Amino acid sequence: MNNPLPWVTVQQLASYLHGSGGPVQLVDVREPQELELVHLPGFIHLPLSAYPRWGGDIFTYLRPDQETWVLCHHGVRSAQMCHWLTQQGFTNVKNITGGIDAYALQVDPALPRY
Repeated sequence: MNNPLPWVTVQQLASYLHGSGGPVQLVDVREPQELELVHLPGFIHLPLSAYPRWGGDIFTYLRPDQETWVLCHHGVRSAQMCHWLTQQGFTNVKNITGGIDAYALQVDPALPRY
């Protein structure tokens, strides 16, 4: 069985986005149409469904030794991405619990929900 996946809260994400943290790679694995509805600044977009397109080139998008936080709608696809990144040798990967939906509910109610 895998070790529990490290995570960050949407409140920690909000603090980071407002300038209270060091360098973190932010990855959004949602679909393009989801990003059109709502997105946050600073994220690299790597849709999980487009894995065949970017999977083989992951090291051109991300550094395996840098802290990496992964976002999706609720936290399921981002957890899948976190596990995959760990298998590729990434050493500090965290799932953003609750995803963009929790961010809209708990941090910024002005953001659209879907």
